[in-house]
This record gives sequence, structure tokens and C-alpha cells, in this order.
Amino acid sequence: MPGLKTSILAVAASLALAAIAPAGAAERVTLMLDWIPTGDYAPYYAGIASGIYQRNGIELRIVKGNGSGDTLSKLAGGAADIGMADISALFTARQRGNMPVKMIASVYAHSPHSLFVRKDSGITSFAGLEGRRIGITPGNSHRLYFPAVAAAARTDPNKIEWVTVDGSSMAALLISGRIDAAPFYSTNFYYQNKQAMRAGRELAFLPFVEAGFSIYSLSFHATEATIQNRAAMLRNFLKATREAWVAARANPQATCEAHVKLVPEVALDDCLGSLNATLGFIFTDHSASVGLGGINDERLGKTYEVVAASQSLDTRLNPRTAVDMSLLPTSP
Repeated sequence: MPGLKTSILAVAASLALAAIAPAGAAERVTLMLDWIPTGDYAPYYAGIASGIYQRNGIELRIVKGNGSGDTLSKLAGGAADIGMADISALFTARQRGNMPVKMIASVYAHSPHSLFVRKDSGITSFAGLEGRRIGITPGNSHRLYFPAVAAAARTDPNKIEWVTVDGSSMAALLISGRIDAAPFYSTNFYYQNKQAMRAGRELAFLPFVEAGFSIYSLSFHATEATIQNRAAMLRNFLKATREAWVAARANPQATCEAHVKLVPEVALDDCLGSLNATLGFIFTDHSASVGLGGINDERLGKTYEVVAASQSLDTRLNPRTAVDMSLLPTSP
């Protein structure tokens, strides 16, 4: 396969160039994901392999997460330098726990929140979830948003049982029927459905956007101390990340080939299924208008309105106090 061989050689060459970079040129940085390293996160792993982060002064290490709430708690505790989490979890953590963390860039310009169900469950709408069990992880943004979704879908949330489970076992519990629905981004559908089909099942999903959720979701976050004391590092990281996004869009195949070399438990086709869906949430008309990773006050205000209503937060708060977008590159 000439194309595959060429891509692998290109990655190897990039790694070799990174290896001969001047000693001390790159700053060690730990990025904590909000989930396990599926193809959604391929741009960051490929960015390591291709030397994008190294060339921008970042020696990046990536660790998995277990839901947005858990990632933010660990970020605040010093377990990572940068964390990926849903902005809804940030708003809630700042108000209820005075968590000194801020959003520094948006990842998804639109919300990919959804609930996965088994097709043979008969669940075809949010109303069909009444009397069923939904798996959830601590602080998961799907749970934070669901009251508003239920209201829009005329569903009684009090008739639904939420079961706290480990994030890594969520899909298996759904496929086996031990839970009736599981919260995932729609970007995860390809590989989760493939896993279900191996077990003789098939999945479907209920997207939150059907309830009008054109809001911000997955974002990058850092502590206020890191923003103040390591601003140059964060600027370098965000610049490199934009480059990694653009490279992934230009060549998803090479991006996923690099990803599966570093994360071999992810199959290449699974990676491509997730990555191609993910790029559709990063590169949108909205991001073209505000810049990759950027936000505007209108959508930020709508996002906070939804979160505040569902979590009984102070509606008078200015959501801009929870974000610091000054570290984004000035070019789009």
C-alpha cells in the first residue's frame, strides 16, 4: 500500500526531526482528555507524532479522562496543565466550588451531545426514556443539560433513573442491556455501533441538537494560576493545536495512521469515523466567523442560559468571567 507506506515514512521523518530539536527547547505539558483516547483526539496525538507541538515549544503528554467533572477536578488539583472538558461543567464547578479554572479555547463550535440507545430497545425519542436507566459519569455534561432537553421534548426527567458508572465500561453496559441509554458525543457513533454489531446488536442515537442546542461544549481549560504564570506556554499550545486541526482536516488518513501507532487499541477505521465527524464540529460556519477556538458573546450567553436554567445557577452572572480568550492566536 504505497499511500500507507508514504504516510508512515512521513511520520517517522517528523519524529526524527523532533528528536534532534535543541535540548531544553520544548516545555513539558500534560493535557488531560475528558474521555478515553478515541479518534476524536487524533489531531493531538498526530500533532505529537508529526512534531507540530515540538516545533511550537511543547513536549506534550496526553492522559485519558473520566468525564468533564473529573477532568476539571484533577486539573484544579495539579494533575495536568491543560484539560479538555465541557464548558457546562466549568460553569457549575466555578459557582458551586469556586474552582479557579477558566476556559481558554473552544473545541466544538456546536454541541455534539447525544444519548446512544440500542435499536431493539424500542427507544426512538427522549420520551421513550421514561422508566429506563441511563448511565452517567460524575459531572458529565449530558446530565447537566438533560433537564432542558427533557422539557423541550416533553419528557418527565423524574421518571428516568441515572446510574453512575465508570466511563470505560459505558458502551459495554449499554450493549449488554444493563443500562438502556448512554451519554456520548455523536462523534463516537461509528466505533460504538461497530462494537455493538459485533455482539449482534445495533445502536441509534438521540442528538441533543434536536432540542435546539446550538451551544458551546467541549473546550480547553487551564487554572487561573497557569494562565497568569505560564501564558507563553498556553499560547504555544493553542497555536500548535490550531495547526494540528488544520493538518487533520487536510489529511485525515495520515492523522489516524499516526494516532493508531500511538494508541494501538483504536482501529484505523474507528479513528477515521470519529475524526471525520469531529472535524465537522471544529470547522463550522461559526468557527469561520469567530476564528478556530474562538467564541462570541451571543452563543456564550445562550450556552450559559441553558446551563444556568438546568443547574439553578445565578442567572445574573456574566459568563465572560469564566473564560479567558486572550491566549488564542490572533490569526484565524
